[in-house]
Amino acid sequence: MRRRENINLLLMVLPALIVGASFFLLPLARLGIVGGTGPQGMQAYLSVVTTPRYFEALVSTVLLSVGVTAVTLLISGITGLFLERNRFFGRDLLVSMLTFPLAFPGVVVGFMVIMLAGRTGLIGDLTALTTGKRLVFAYSMAGLFTGYIYFSIPRVILNIMAAAEKLDPSLEEAARSLGAGNWHVIKDVILPGLMPALIASGAVCFATSMGAFGTAFTLATDIDVLPIVIYTEFTLLANITSAAALSIVLGLITWATLAACRAFAGTTAAAAG
Repeated sequence: MRRRENINLLLMVLPALIVGASFFLLPLARLGIVGGTGPQGMQAYLSVVTTPRYFEALVSTVLLSVGVTAVTLLISGITGLFLERNRFFGRDLLVSMLTFPLAFPGVVVGFMVIMLAGRTGLIGDLTALTTGKRLVFAYSMAGLFTGYIYFSIPRVILNIMAAAEKLDPSLEEAARSLGAGNWHVIKDVILPGLMPALIASGAVCFATSMGAFGTAFTLATDIDVLPIVIYTEFTLLANITSAAALSIVLGLITWATLAACRAFAGTTAAAAG
C-alpha cells in the first residue's frame, strides 16, 4: 500500500520534474559549463570582479535594483494601505490605472520614458519654457530608474493591498486605547503585519530590476547595466563565454536574494502569527 502511494506521488510529480529539468536545470547547467570551459576557464567567472567594465556594470545594476526596490516599497506601501482602508468615488478606476502598466512590455515602458523625459519629451518642453534649458534624463540611469519604478509599482501594490486587507483593525484600536500614537501604531502594529508581504514583494521587485532588459535596451545610450553588457558580449562581440559567466553570476545573485528574502519572510510571518 505504501509502495503504491509512493508510485502515485511520483507519477503526479513527474511532469513537473520533466518540465523543470528540460526548461530550467539542463539549460542552466549548459550555461554554467559554457561559462567555465572557454579560453579563460573558470577565470571567466572571476572576470566579473576583475574586469572594470563588468564590475562597474554589476555594481550599477545592484545599486539600481536596491534603489528601485526601496522607492517602490515606500510608494506602494503607503498607497496600497490607503487604497485598502478608504473607499471613495473613482477608487476602482484609480486601482486599475495603477496596475495598468502590467500590460506593457519593457520596450513600451522605455518608449514612454523617452516621451516623458527624452529630447522631445514633455518634461523637456516644460523646462525649456520655464527655465530656457531643456531637461533630458531619459537616456541616463535616472531614466532607467524612472522606467523601473513605473513597472515595479503595479507588481507590489496589489500584494500590499491584499496583505492590508487581512490586517486586524482591533489590534490598532487596542494600541490606540493604550495610548499609542499614529506613528507607534504604524511601527508596532501595521508594519509587522505587512512585513511578509513587503519582503516578498521587495524580493520580486529586486529580481525583476536585476534582470530587466527591454526597458534598458530601449534607453541604453549612457547606461551600462549587466543585462545590456551580457547582450553586447553575446551578440556584438561574440564573446559567448563571458556572456554565459555573467549570466550565471546575475542569476546567482538574484537567486540568493530571493532565497534570503523567502527565509526571512517565513520567520517574520511565523513571529507575526
